[in-house]
Amino acid sequence: MSHTLTALSAALPVVAGWSVHSVRLRRRIEAARRDPLTGLWTRDAFAERACALLARSRTHLVCVVDLDGFKQVNDTLGHAAGDAVLRTVGQRLAAWAKDRRGVAGRLGGDEFAAVTPTHGDRPGAVLADLLEALQEPVVFDSRSIEVRASVGAARSRSASPEGLPLLLRLADERMYEAKQDGSGWCLAPRNACAPALGTVNGRRAGRPGTAGGAEATS
Repeated sequence: MSHTLTALSAALPVVAGWSVHSVRLRRRIEAARRDPLTGLWTRDAFAERACALLARSRTHLVCVVDLDGFKQVNDTLGHAAGDAVLRTVGQRLAAWAKDRRGVAGRLGGDEFAAVTPTHGDRPGAVLADLLEALQEPVVFDSRSIEVRASVGAARSRSASPEGLPLLLRLADERMYEAKQDGSGWCLAPRNACAPALGTVNGRRAGRPGTAGGAEATS
């Protein structure tokens, strides 16, 4: 019995050490999957969590957010000011998604995405609430910076065959429409099941980096 207790006592520090190491490793892995500027999930990590949400038998909104006039902020106020805007917008989007039991991520540059259950709310009211939260001015270096955004969204219905890539594409098209007409947000038709715009290199025709068109100034 005494030998067993001695062996256990000797093993405890080793077990504790591995436990601490495991916790630190998980934290490092999670940190690597978050955008260092905004703290949001990166594209792949966001997609994993968004797909898990969509797999549930509930209606969700898939949203794509793009900032309007962001290049001008960088050009006139500097990249530090631009980073402050991105950081704050990311924090606002994360808080909004968390409050609605959803998930948010940064897709790259000044483009973000979120998936959230509708909770029976009218989609239009949900998107208007999101836009209002994002467009509060950002204070940087004692200066108030105006924030403007365009939001596009698509609905995922219970037991629907749509996958996340298609829903993001539909939401992206509606975001582009909102950016073009200055409406702030736009929701894809309920029966939308295929992209309305052409595809170039796997992306919506007209997006930066595609041939044959240029997106409206962002």
